[in-house]
Amino acid sequence: MVNRRNFVVVTLATAMGVVAFGQGCKSQSNELVVGAYLSLSGADSTFGTDTRDGIELAMDDLKAKGGIKGKAVKVLYEDDKSTTQEATNKVQQLIDRDHAIAILGEVASSRSMAGGLVCNKKKVPMVTPSSTAVEVTKDREYVFRTCFTDAQQGDVAARFVVETLKKKTAALFFVAQDTYSSGLASTFKASFEKQGGKIVIDKGYQKGETNFTTYLQEIKGAQPDIIFAPVYYNDMVLIARQAKGTGIPGSIFVGGDGWDSADLIEGAGDLLEGAYFTNHYAPDVPWPNSQKFVTAFKAKYHHDPSSLAAQGYDAASLLFDAIGRATEPTPEAVKVALAATSGFAGATGSLTIDKEHNANKPIVVVQVRSKKFAYASQLLAN
Repeated sequence: MVNRRNFVVVTLATAMGVVAFGQGCKSQSNELVVGAYLSLSGADSTFGTDTRDGIELAMDDLKAKGGIKGKAVKVLYEDDKSTTQEATNKVQQLIDRDHAIAILGEVASSRSMAGGLVCNKKKVPMVTPSSTAVEVTKDREYVFRTCFTDAQQGDVAARFVVETLKKKTAALFFVAQDTYSSGLASTFKASFEKQGGKIVIDKGYQKGETNFTTYLQEIKGAQPDIIFAPVYYNDMVLIARQAKGTGIPGSIFVGGDGWDSADLIEGAGDLLEGAYFTNHYAPDVPWPNSQKFVTAFKAKYHHDPSSLAAQGYDAASLLFDAIGRATEPTPEAVKVALAATSGFAGATGSLTIDKEHNANKPIVVVQVRSKKFAYASQLLAN
């Protein structure tokens, strides 16, 4: 099968006669199976491969600890090709065919919604590293996240613009049909207006659009203090290039965590000098656990980690920790342990899972400086 069985195994001893770990059944094997469904190809492949790198670094940590309670751990990766239909199919396969005790994934909220529906129905816990839409965990007993929500992120972005940047007017520029982009624009707007700010122009564009000049000319005419553009990195590269042509400085833009990709720096880092975006992480955040993660990541991969890599690391590390704390290695017991997580020291900050299965943690503000992502500030969600 294409893109199948790229796995990492942590061994304490050679597992002989492995018995598959059945859903809800206690394992008699010396191996635990964890599934991971990610966008390893397709439009969001950078996000997926970065997340996989973080998961594999967490596996290195687990290997150094000798596995979990004497058992080896195998992570099976499936490529959902950046589509919701494949996300559904791959999660079903990981649970029904591979008997995964728990699932890691996905990156995008739309695909986590699809995969999470399967996990919730089959009563297998799922931990998403980076899906921020509020609906991902809503009314889903078996779905967790190690990232903040769009509601939290939009509020923090608005507070940063008002309180730190001292800006009073803003333009919104987002993907109209995208859950992430439109949702984040909506939460920013509500918080910004609540704090006395004014939205002078509100523009949603069609998904897949590549010519933004007309929109940008209209936005320029409205004379906003900042432009809030919660879009993905690939769109932001084109927007930044076309903004230059219309005379809009890159420093006026503020974005969300969808900006976090090396492709943004490579494609438009010089054009976005001085711009800010909210994120889960920056390579230079002043937290000891993060600095330890960065050192290990650079030693393994020879470049700075992205936020997606840090989130993949935290999601896997937290899941492994929960499996170790579970009363027995079953999906139900792991779900209970995940829900009880408090003060987990991750690369992206100290993390506590709340009653809605969301992560209470710091939200970082990153600035583009000299074609690099640099830590600027951090705020706690309200």
